[in-house]
Amino acid sequence: MGENLALNIERNGFPIAVYNRDPQKVDHLLAGRAKGLHFLPAHTPAELVQKLERPRKIVLLVKAGQPVDWTVEQLRPYLEPGDIIVDGGNSWYEDTERRQKDLNSSGIRFIGSGVSGGEEGALWGPSLMPGGDRAAYEEIRPIWEAIAAKVDDGPCVTFIGPGGSGHFVKMVHNGIEYGDMQLIAEAYDILRRSLGYSADRIAEVFASWNEGVLSSFLIEITAKIFRVKEPETGKPLVDLILDKAGQKGTGLWTSKVALDLGVPIPTIDAAIMARLLSGLKTQRLEAANTLAGPAGGLYQGDEKELVSAVHDALYAAKICSYTQGMALLRAASDTYQWDLRLGEIARIWKGGCIIRAQFLDGIRDAYSKRHDLPSLLLDSRFSSAMAESHVGLRKAVSVAISLGIPSLAFSSSLAYYDSYRSASLPQNLTQAQRDFFGAHTYERTDRPELGPVHTDWPSLLA
Repeated sequence: MGENLALNIERNGFPIAVYNRDPQKVDHLLAGRAKGLHFLPAHTPAELVQKLERPRKIVLLVKAGQPVDWTVEQLRPYLEPGDIIVDGGNSWYEDTERRQKDLNSSGIRFIGSGVSGGEEGALWGPSLMPGGDRAAYEEIRPIWEAIAAKVDDGPCVTFIGPGGSGHFVKMVHNGIEYGDMQLIAEAYDILRRSLGYSADRIAEVFASWNEGVLSSFLIEITAKIFRVKEPETGKPLVDLILDKAGQKGTGLWTSKVALDLGVPIPTIDAAIMARLLSGLKTQRLEAANTLAGPAGGLYQGDEKELVSAVHDALYAAKICSYTQGMALLRAASDTYQWDLRLGEIARIWKGGCIIRAQFLDGIRDAYSKRHDLPSLLLDSRFSSAMAESHVGLRKAVSVAISLGIPSLAFSSSLAYYDSYRSASLPQNLTQAQRDFFGAHTYERTDRPELGPVHTDWPSLLA
């Protein structure tokens, strides 16, 4: 991604110096893809800094954590007050804030900028989420707006806010991405296991879905994936891939932060759990021959109705997933006083990034109409969409359960929706239990003026 982002910057008219801790990679770039372009090679941190005009603007694309600190320390002795470092990796937002404070003590300005779109996005236009020093951002703004993806209402970049907000927003973007990917995987699993659909048939289904409300980058590439054949065997390549999914940590961070801030994100949590369960391949193989479950087999009902239900399930669950992600952004904004503009964040996700989708126009409009909207589910557009699609979600989950097809994210999305729309939940019993064994108190519905009260439960049983 670093190499591609550098090529993007140069293509948009900005001369650039490049450095890698392996000098051969720099030489390879200058002799290959960057040959004849406005690139200046640097083989040491000192040489890189010397070749930049002040105030220097240095963009890092290195692995999160210690490698970022190591790289900053390599550069720091040669930098001067006013210089700018931009961390374009997936850094933990608290690390970003720590680095900002540390570097500011030396007059060096720091920006934590989420960069989404993978290698292709980095080259042709990513979605960019910069946060930190506002004045520093204004100095890199011409570059960031030039290299960002472009959509109908502007470049896919905006100043997110102070501190580590840029990296926080990128983290939540990735959490939503986890949810999207798991929901798509479960839709695929239901189609292949309940209807016996081949990869080619599933490709047709996803391609048709990409023409409507589900239109998105992930749905588009999913249709393409199912069409790819392994050259030697002619079999669908996807059928030959081991079913163990990896993760780099941003999804897990999203889940942890949501717990800290008290925001329920069960769809995203389920997506993370599904990846962890997929890693238990050896145990799953043994369990498949040991543990009881439904006999399985093909669905005996109307095929077209089930395909339609899975489509609606995917749409409904997607709404729930994005609702959870935006609620987490709202909570972080309130907690850290970032004043995040959720509609604008949805807008810059419309192009370049992995979760780019037609769907995001509705989210942007929802927050444009009501800046303080507490939940997307309370927006008329999305509440109407859920009224139409929740039935399909129920059917898809029901079929999956009856045939023993795991549907963690679908099921969690449905439970989230039903919990959120329930005026009464069974946590009255939970509070009674807590008060019984730990005197944790509870509040009464008939006498709210009493506030927290405690009951000596055993004495009432005498």
